[in-house]
Amino acid sequence: MLQPAGQPDQNRAVVVSVARFYPGVPLTKRPGAERDAKKIHKTLRRLGFRVKLHTDLSGEEIYQVFREEGGRGVKDCFLAVLSSHGEEGCVFGADGTPVWLSRIFSCFKNPSMDRKAKLFLIQACRGGDLDDGVEVDSAGDAADGSFTQYLSVPVDTAVMYATAPGYGAIMSPLGSVFLQTFCALLEDEDLRRLELTRLLTRLSHQVAFTFQGKGRLLGGKKAMPCLLSRLTRDVFLFDSAKDAGISAMIGSEDGRTRTPSIS
Repeated sequence: MLQPAGQPDQNRAVVVSVARFYPGVPLTKRPGAERDAKKIHKTLRRLGFRVKLHTDLSGEEIYQVFREEGGRGVKDCFLAVLSSHGEEGCVFGADGTPVWLSRIFSCFKNPSMDRKAKLFLIQACRGGDLDDGVEVDSAGDAADGSFTQYLSVPVDTAVMYATAPGYGAIMSPLGSVFLQTFCALLEDEDLRRLELTRLLTRLSHQVAFTFQGKGRLLGGKKAMPCLLSRLTRDVFLFDSAKDAGISAMIGSEDGRTRTPSIS
């Protein structure tokens, strides 16, 4: 049920997961995507977020979800998860049409989302390369595309990708290492109290140093999330207050004090 207009009394999250594609679309089923969606839905609800889960939407339906979400008020923060097949700069709807992330981000450049903390988690490929766990020079085209995406991201927003530009994102029937690890971190009370960028750094570390692919195609392959941030102050999305559920806190202008808002 939609939150009534004019009553932004709760932090919100939306999860958009595409596991199955329309007949005739040359994209394979994504085993593990449903497991991810259920896990993150359960985790965020436990932390006090009002969560909406959308599955197997077409490209236009995905745009419509974010147009509606971007135009609604929110108490302190908004979190979005997008999980599908993808390429650099886009994910794919269940009908196979590309959904451009720059258009999604632009939905949140409005007064109702001004100075609200926003976090996007993108579980999707950004190319066809696989990570062998060694340093490589980034391709020039990928860097240019990433800079264009940066310019489209609203202020006070962080975007965490499951993988670096040009690389594939690894998914298994047990779910994605990226989103499963994110949920595991939030189950640790001490870790979820961390400032957001510190929490996401822990996420990168856990994925990079604890995961290694198995099997003929993925054996020995690694994963490395990628953070794009336009945050202007410290943000505490998951720091729970005693007996009060979720609190989202944005640091003061001098960065030394922070006042919690409890939903």
